[in-house]
Amino acid sequence: MPSTVDSSKFGTPPDPHTVGTAFAKFCEVIAKLRSPTGCPWDRQQTLETIKPFTLEETYELLEAIDSKDDTAITEELGDVLLQVVLDAQIGRDEGRFDILQVLDAITQKMIDRHPHVFDTKTAHTAEDVLRNWDRQKQKEKQRESIFDGLPAALPALARCSRVAEKAARVGYDFPHRAMLFDKLKEEIAELAQELFPNGDIPNIPASVDMAPVPDEAINDAQLRDRIEGEFGDVLFVVANLARRWKINPEEALRRSTAKFERRVRYIEDQLKSHGRSIRDASLQQMEELYQLGKRREQGDGEESKNRR
Repeated sequence: MPSTVDSSKFGTPPDPHTVGTAFAKFCEVIAKLRSPTGCPWDRQQTLETIKPFTLEETYELLEAIDSKDDTAITEELGDVLLQVVLDAQIGRDEGRFDILQVLDAITQKMIDRHPHVFDTKTAHTAEDVLRNWDRQKQKEKQRESIFDGLPAALPALARCSRVAEKAARVGYDFPHRAMLFDKLKEEIAELAQELFPNGDIPNIPASVDMAPVPDEAINDAQLRDRIEGEFGDVLFVVANLARRWKINPEEALRRSTAKFERRVRYIEDQLKSHGRSIRDASLQQMEELYQLGKRREQGDGEESKNRR
């Protein structure tokens, strides 16, 4: 959180007249786009066809938040809001629901799910809040399983973390988070048992100083299935390690992937500036430039820290 933020002003809503006027105008614009004299593309949309755009805009918002660019964040929040209002307008046009029902439902849900704020119940910690939330949700939805309601379409790593979190909220979790490292060793050993003779992992230091060894395909379908299962177990434990240290594994992986991409682009740019292509460079040359880009990033980070 920036040091200039005044937390004493948290929880102050926007002026109701101003926000009401702005929101009403926005709803009018979307309704106009869907009208017979509006936009042909918008008129054609259904709740099903708009789904990919909703997902795309959500990821673009995440990128904007990572950039810490308030202008970009504002724009992308607007795009996400567009998806909500457009979906609601489609619902209204089809005689199913409208934006007022959406607002009423989410407002009531927030009140019901926070009895420690709007009622007499107490919650002293964030964990207490989550337990109350789950109890109320279970009561509202009349769900049979703690996992009911988790979207099947969630990215696998994110869903894995949420499944483990749901189990942990009812007490099914390792008593100490450090125990997960022992579990990780166990799962890696089981994976190695499938990958290598006698489960002995070759002691080969990570470097670029040897000739590439081709990766052999796994032709045995049963072996491939077992290996896939063991890889999944390793990833599941890694996701749980992140969860127990309050790290979002999906976000962590997204950041690491972006970092790797950024550094490989640096290799491409450096080679291009000398009239060369990354496809023509040796592994050693690429690694040298990768490490140079890494040092430059770390240097920029230290410089930025010193300026603060």
